[in-house]
Amino acid sequence: MNQKQIFFENASGYKLAAKLEMPEEPVLGYALFAHCFTCNKNFLAVRNIGRALNKAGIAVLRFDFTGLGESEGAFEQTNFSSNVQDLVAAARYLQEHHQAPKIIIGHSLGGTAVVFAAQQISSIKAIATLGAPSNPQHVTHLLKSGIKEIERNGEAVLKIGGRKFKIQKQFLDDLNEKNMEETIRGLKLPLLVLHSPQDTTVGIENAAQIYQAAWHPKSFISLDGADHLLSNKRDSLYAGDMIAHWSARYIN
Repeated sequence: MNQKQIFFENASGYKLAAKLEMPEEPVLGYALFAHCFTCNKNFLAVRNIGRALNKAGIAVLRFDFTGLGESEGAFEQTNFSSNVQDLVAAARYLQEHHQAPKIIIGHSLGGTAVVFAAQQISSIKAIATLGAPSNPQHVTHLLKSGIKEIERNGEAVLKIGGRKFKIQKQFLDDLNEKNMEETIRGLKLPLLVLHSPQDTTVGIENAAQIYQAAWHPKSFISLDGADHLLSNKRDSLYAGDMIAHWSARYIN
């Protein structure tokens, strides 16, 4: 596996940090990966899924959303829409410097973001989501302890995953403007939904709602026994293998 550290510019002019992992064998296609809410490109599950895809001849670009990891910008000034635009910028980088991505993959809220981003990336042939909410608004349950303060003061500092993040009211307002079901119905692209029945962060009913809204061809794979973050290496490698096998017919 050949790994390259790269930077690309988003629509706001910030430099976003990314890693491009190239397979040793000839590249069959490029995939773009969106990490989970407040995570980063070096998250264990993201790396493992990337490795599994590399073994199948698929190059993977994973990056830090604005204000996270090694990317520039302030997290509190971002929202769901800016995440989608970061994905579009990443796809543009691939198209200009390598090859336009054919597969787009997202974990948790990143899975929801890739559905919206696919509308704006004409090269995408197939989408895969892992533990994705059926609506962006689902993430507000992580913010419930501070929603009243956000509404009252316009912002609040909340602890998410053991770290403190400043969340502004514009973040909530942006989430409430998005309609996931309508977006899925308008895509008409092959969709693979991967979800664990034991996911206590994003319940399995979200997978059912995404699947129900999508047009065929659509597929579902149960990540039985996995937690939301795919913290067990075996689970994330399995997910990567399944995505690689499924996407092969769409990248060749």
